[in-house]
Amino acid sequence: MNPRTFVLQTYQQQFGKPPEFLAMAPGRVNILGEHVDYNDGFVLPAAIDRATWVAFSPADTDVITLIAADFKEESSFTADGITHKTDTHGTPLSEWARYPAGMAWALTQAGLRSPAMKAVFASDIPRGSGLSSSASIEMAFAVAWSTLGGWTLPPMQRALLGQKAENNYVGVSCGIMDQFASACGVEDKLLLLDCRSLDWQVLPIPEDIVLVIADTTVRRKLTTSGYNERRQACEEAVRILSTDLPGITALRDVTVADFNRLSNNLTGLVEKRARHVVEEIDRSQQAIPLLQAGDIREFGQIMNACHVSLRDLYEVSIPELNTMVEIAQGLPGCLGARLTGAGFGGCTINLVKKDAAPTFSINLADAYQQKTGLKPEITICRASQGARLMAME
Repeated sequence: MNPRTFVLQTYQQQFGKPPEFLAMAPGRVNILGEHVDYNDGFVLPAAIDRATWVAFSPADTDVITLIAADFKEESSFTADGITHKTDTHGTPLSEWARYPAGMAWALTQAGLRSPAMKAVFASDIPRGSGLSSSASIEMAFAVAWSTLGGWTLPPMQRALLGQKAENNYVGVSCGIMDQFASACGVEDKLLLLDCRSLDWQVLPIPEDIVLVIADTTVRRKLTTSGYNERRQACEEAVRILSTDLPGITALRDVTVADFNRLSNNLTGLVEKRARHVVEEIDRSQQAIPLLQAGDIREFGQIMNACHVSLRDLYEVSIPELNTMVEIAQGLPGCLGARLTGAGFGGCTINLVKKDAAPTFSINLADAYQQKTGLKPEITICRASQGARLMAME
């Protein structure tokens, strides 16, 4: 059952009447620009046609009642409970409830109303696979509270509040890309985001191209220490390079030519980590005219180069991801393939000719299972519109 039908039926069963409103917010996949967001770089994500759906109505009390239909769990809390992260029984909020509660908290902090509601939500975004199921929950509830609260915000402002909720309420240190793509997605377009200025634009995807997401089913194992080590290496590179390049504040400010000229000043891992970031930001810039010109084959080669860099320089790949990418790159119809997301598990993103996608997906799944013993989840996607209120019909 699709999540739209699921939430509508569950709401009817739980509350005895249909909901008044329906909201949705998509997940996202990043096509290019990996591990550059915290280096003020450029990323190219797309919202995908897998989403979180929320069926909701205003409540006649001050209690917010949420039902996570996928989990068959319920949580109720008040505005005071949100502040203390507890439900109406004084019990700490469950992990899933902290995402909508955190959104309400961030809205309140911004002086926006988040009235009590009765809501049911569900998603067809695989959890833990790097496709931003959590950001889609935040953005779907932002739409719901905007509807009930009678306020409007530009999508990027909703995204920033979602990031604040995840950083300061849920306690997950994420950049802006996930919430941005879920809030600002444009149908059949890639999004180019400048992570420093937050300026963004859309870039075309040819009509005969689809996005195939291949879930290795190995869940991400990027430890906090591994992530922090990479961030620290980037910061150390900036500190050292600033001696010769005064005024730089992030690796985004370092050209490939300057990096090659000065890279001998960096040691070991610092040089490798920084080289990935500098070259990946350059790849993102190279991609813009290629996409504008419809040169999708050359763009696919840039995606392939990104995977090599993530594997060899940033060292965030694992054997299963490498196997998935190598198989995909050898199949007919595949123009580019790489790991997507933080790495150490999760998914690959594949740029595939539309007419080849069904056969590509079957062959990729079969070959991957033969080589690893794992049964992957392969999903053919297209770029989707961002979070919005949906018609009830």
